[in-house]
Amino acid sequence: MAGDKKKVLEGETFDFKQAKDGRVMLFHNGRQVEVLTGRDAEKFLKRMAGADHRAAQLLMAKATKNFKRGNERSGKK
Repeated sequence: MAGDKKKVLEGETFDFKQAKDGRVMLFHNGRQVEVLTGRDAEKFLKRMAGADHRAAQLLMAKATKNFKRGNERSGKK
C-alpha cells in the first residue's frame, strides 16, 4: 500500500475497544494512544464496520493522527 514504507500496517499493530459510554480507545502494540469520543467515535465505528484487515489497520493508524507523519515509535527497543 502506498504510504506504508515502514510496513507498519502489515501486522496486528493497531487495535481498538469500544466502551459502554461510546468512547473508542485505540491501541498501538498494546499501548493506548488515542481516545475518540462523540461524533469522531461514531464515524470511526461506521467506517470500521465494512473494513477488511488492512483497511482497518489503516483507519486506526489515521485515527491516531501522529501515525500519518512517520513520527511513530515502533515500540521495539
